[in-house]
Amino acid sequence: MQTKLVELTIKHLPDKIPLFVTDGLNFYKEALLKQFGVLIEFPRTGKRGRPKKPKIVSSEDLRYAQVVKTRKNGVLEKVEKKIIFGEDIEQSEISTTLLERQNLTFRQDNNRVSRKTIGFSKMKEWLEIQMKLYCTYFNFCRGHGGLRYKDERGVECKNTPAREAGITESKWTLKEILTFRCFKTSIG
Repeated sequence: MQTKLVELTIKHLPDKIPLFVTDGLNFYKEALLKQFGVLIEFPRTGKRGRPKKPKIVSSEDLRYAQVVKTRKNGVLEKVEKKIIFGEDIEQSEISTTLLERQNLTFRQDNNRVSRKTIGFSKMKEWLEIQMKLYCTYFNFCRGHGGLRYKDERGVECKNTPAREAGITESKWTLKEILTFRCFKTSIG
């Protein structure tokens, strides 16, 4: 799942690799190495014994940090910021605040990812479908307070992330999303 998430993120990135910040799980480290890693093969030494195995190391552009929370008896004891890959990372850049806010918004808006409810997803396939629909709604239909602009009449409006990024020219309705025709094209 983490590898798929990293692959999807890469497809939508500009040329520069951004700073990745996650919690303390190592799944993300492995997924990032799979995408941005460089395979180093060691030459045979001619000595007896098994040769050294090839090793995957991070590319020089990859910047990755973790925010590790330590709890004792359910109470937050300390928060540690670790730099995993990269060197030019300021401690102030390492934060999961935006991600935590995003997760809270998802849980409030989408019952399938809410905790301790009967509406949670029981099958991964349906959760993925629901999340794709919700993310599309979130980016194309829902205005965000942090993306305010003034329209031609001088009225302050909330912009959508898709419009802000230049992907679309207008705020979509849910009906437009549900009736939008997607065409798969293949080359070759």
